[in-house]
Formats: sequence, structure tokens, C-alpha cells
Amino acid sequence: MAVDIQPACLGLYCGKTLLFKNGSTEIYGECGVCPRGQRTNAQKYCQPCTESPELYDWLYLGFMAMLPLVLHWFFIEWYSGKKSSSALFQHITALFECSMAAIITLLVSDPVGVLYIHSCRVLMLSDWYTMLYNPSPDYVTTVHCTHEAVYPLYTIVFIYYAFCLVLMMLLRPLLVKKIACGLGKSDRFKSIYAALYFFPILTVLQAVGGGLLYYAFPYIILVLSLVTLAVYMSASEIENCYDLLVRKKRLIVLFSHWLLHAYGIISISRVDKLEQDLPLLALVPTPALFYLFTAKFTEPSRILSEGANGH
Repeated sequence: MAVDIQPACLGLYCGKTLLFKNGSTEIYGECGVCPRGQRTNAQKYCQPCTESPELYDWLYLGFMAMLPLVLHWFFIEWYSGKKSSSALFQHITALFECSMAAIITLLVSDPVGVLYIHSCRVLMLSDWYTMLYNPSPDYVTTVHCTHEAVYPLYTIVFIYYAFCLVLMMLLRPLLVKKIACGLGKSDRFKSIYAALYFFPILTVLQAVGGGLLYYAFPYIILVLSLVTLAVYMSASEIENCYDLLVRKKRLIVLFSHWLLHAYGIISISRVDKLEQDLPLLALVPTPALFYLFTAKFTEPSRILSEGANGH
């Protein structure tokens, strides 16, 4: 195979794009930025991203997809008051919005029209921040080689958030106006207003910290799910199994946290060795059991009552 010989390509993410191929002859352009959907290989040639995402990549995308859904549910519950029926319909609508946004995002991504994606393998943290690695051969002129080396894990999250926002603005106001008549006019749309705040925050978080989140999200899930479960159980004055079983809502919250525990454990282990990693899922109920066994020593109800009385 004949390949044209050109000077070495500088920079960690600069590469040569294929201009012409005829049989065994390949002609590459000058060293520069790779087109979207490609990244450099070890020989500094731009190669298309044709691999399938690893399990860990899907788990990361699932985590980023869960963030707006969990925030939707939190603010719906926060502002719905005692209107449980209104909250239930809004919860279902939020789940529908995020599910449809995820499906549409996959359908419009490469390859278009199917529910899977092609991606480039994430090799190191710097793959997420290629703009920091533009070379300056003469210390004056900068060769701009910024591109999405982790295609499409970086931009697909922004596309998903955009579809979530559009679907929310199309569906939620009509639903809230229909079913939330028991709430005051100023309270009806507060969960929607909250979303208009947290979507920009999530976007900036992905833009600035996407690479850090990629490596840290399993531990974030575990820590936050443990903290929120402990706070919920203490605030609900759950001190034994009977307190836990007396309301269905408490069981739903418990099982939701168990799913998050399992999600975090699977993300950390990556299930590389199935026979060794699956037994770790037996640890999922441990935090709740530990809380129930030790609640009698801390007496959360007494602490809450003292706090309410200002002691």
C-alpha cells in the first residue's frame, strides 16, 4: 500500500485527513483538526469512529440522562404539596419526556435511524479537553486541533438536554394547567420554572466537567444515594421495619435508592469478571439495614423534635 510521506504531525490530537484513496494508494492532507466523528490513531491519521460504546460508556450516558429526570421528580414533589394525584401525573409526564428525548437523541445520532451509536474509545482524561492541547510549533502560531475525541459522548448529552427542554415546554404546561387546579396560580408552574434553571446548570456542568464526571460518576451515585436515603429515612422518622412498610411511598423511595446503589456498584466494577462482581450486588440493602439496626441509638424523631423546638 502506497501512502504519501509528509512531515510528522505535532500535537496530541492533530492528525492528517484522508483526501483520496484509489486501491492501495492513500493520500492524506496536512496536519490539522480531524473532522467530526473521527479521531487520530497512533500513526496520527484521522480514523472514523466505528466502535460500539462499552458498558461503562452506556452507564455514563445513563447517569447524565438520569440527572434531569431526578431533578424533575424532586421539584415536582417539592412544589406539589399534598396534591398526590397531581404529582403522580407530573412524575409520569417527566419520565415520558426524558424517555422520548433519549430515544430521539439516539435516532438522530450516527448511524441515523437506529437505537445504537458509533463512538470513539475514551483513552484518557485529556480526550475530553482537546482544546487544551493545541500545539504551537514555533511558540507563536497555534495549530488548532480541537475536536471531539470522545465522539459522541460529549455532544450527545447536549442534544439530549435540548430535546428534554423542548418536550417539557410542549407537554408540561398543558398538563399542569389541567390537573394542578388545586394549587395556587403561582405554584402551578414552579417545577417548570425550576427546570429552566437547572438545565443551563447541567449544560455548563457537562461542558466544563464532562471528563471529570465520566470518571467520577459511579462514586457520585453511591455517595449521594447513601446520603439522600439517610436524610429521607431520618426526616420521615423511620426507626423500624414497620415504619418502612406502613406507606407504599416509603417502599418506592427505598427501592429507588437500591437501584441507584446497584447502578453505582456495577459502574465501579464494570462487570469485567461477572462471577466476581455480581456478588457485590448483595451489598445493596446493607445501608438501609444498618440504618434500621442503629436508629434506636440515635433516635431521629427526638433530634427532629428538638430541632423544631429550637434546642
